[in-house]
Amino acid sequence: MANEINFLSWQTNFKTNLGREVSGIDNEFLLFDNIKVLPGFTHPFRTDVTTFIICTKGHTRGKIGLVPYKTQAPCMITIVADEILQHEYISDDFEGSFIVMSKQMTDSLIPHISERLSLSHNIRKNPYLPLTQENLDLLMTYYLMLKKVADMLDNPHRKVIVQYLMVAFHYYSNSCLHKIPEEDLLASKQNESVEHFLSLAEKNFKTQRQVKFYADKVNLSPKYLSQMVKSETGKSVNNWIEDYVILEAKALLKSSKHTIQQISNELNFVDQSVFGKYFKRVVGKSPKQYREE
Repeated sequence: MANEINFLSWQTNFKTNLGREVSGIDNEFLLFDNIKVLPGFTHPFRTDVTTFIICTKGHTRGKIGLVPYKTQAPCMITIVADEILQHEYISDDFEGSFIVMSKQMTDSLIPHISERLSLSHNIRKNPYLPLTQENLDLLMTYYLMLKKVADMLDNPHRKVIVQYLMVAFHYYSNSCLHKIPEEDLLASKQNESVEHFLSLAEKNFKTQRQVKFYADKVNLSPKYLSQMVKSETGKSVNNWIEDYVILEAKALLKSSKHTIQQISNELNFVDQSVFGKYFKRVVGKSPKQYREE
């Protein structure tokens, strides 16, 4: 059964709540300045778009994927399409400018898949980017230019102009990411192995939950991989796999219409009973209780 977690329809949500305050091109590209429409969901959900939030005031807390984050303005938050997002707190004084793009438009900006994957990888590792005043001023200049062009309804070339401006925006923001202190990046061979494991776990957690599978993939013994992951991340291999399984289960329970049996099948549990015990052991409540909260 295909994974069918319902995506939050950001385009529909924003246009419905903001009306004429939204600038954009069809359902591919939207810009606006209003925090009130940001979803207040406390449970995990997927997004179907790439979103850049240039935060000018306030702070937030939550999770992007399995990575906890705290933000303090000025900063930029980037949420790539298909990511699982969970809001925990947004301050009352929060203000931000939003750039929202469809997956199709995002992919068209950087046609070379290797470069696109590298950029996506950097963003997933560092979704929160603190900004200097100079960084903030330049990003807001891009934003205002994009907004002005998107509002030129009689310009037949506005979509192309927006695309080129967004390419420049992408490259500038990515150059900011590369300025993260070297000691904060996973640069050593040991860290590369841990990162390789995390990437494999994210892709294979539904079907592969044995340490040996991942150890074989990174050419290490199960014991050494376990020690390395625990040392570098503070969590064991099994804990990481468990976290991916539970995050997906929570998103499916809250953001899909699948039955618990179907979710159990989707996550490759032997039966619903085994899934229920697994979920309750980790979360402290049954899948049914979690869904009904």
